Amino acid sequence: MKFVTKRIHAFLDYPVAIALIVLPFLIGLGDSNPLALQLSVATGIAAFILTLLTDHHLGVLKVISYKMHLVVDFIVAIVFIIAPFAFSFEGIDAYYYWINGIAVLTVVSLHKSEIVV
Repeated sequence: MKFVTKRIHAFLDYPVAIALIVLPFLIGLGDSNPLALQLSVATGIAAFILTLLTDHHLGVLKVISYKMHLVVDFIVAIVFIIAPFAFSFEGIDAYYYWINGIAVLTVVSLHKSEIVV
């Protein structure tokens, strides 16, 4: 049952980007590897810019197609799931990336195609 529309996704993007920037500081990310904090902040900044540039109703410049946005989200999800293994993240650092990666994969997989008439 796919229910995440382009509109719903757009409303999720900005808060998620801000959370990726702020949350690592609040939960003390980076104990097992400082890259755990840095990767989240960098991804949050990139996600915010991606959202500004995406062709949906909350995009500002609308130069990136929504389909490409979904591809980038999918790649980020895979990177987040692999990151704890690749960079030896442990504890909260690893769980943070696995949970976020699975959450993004879930949102992308629940994307409802829009019918163009």
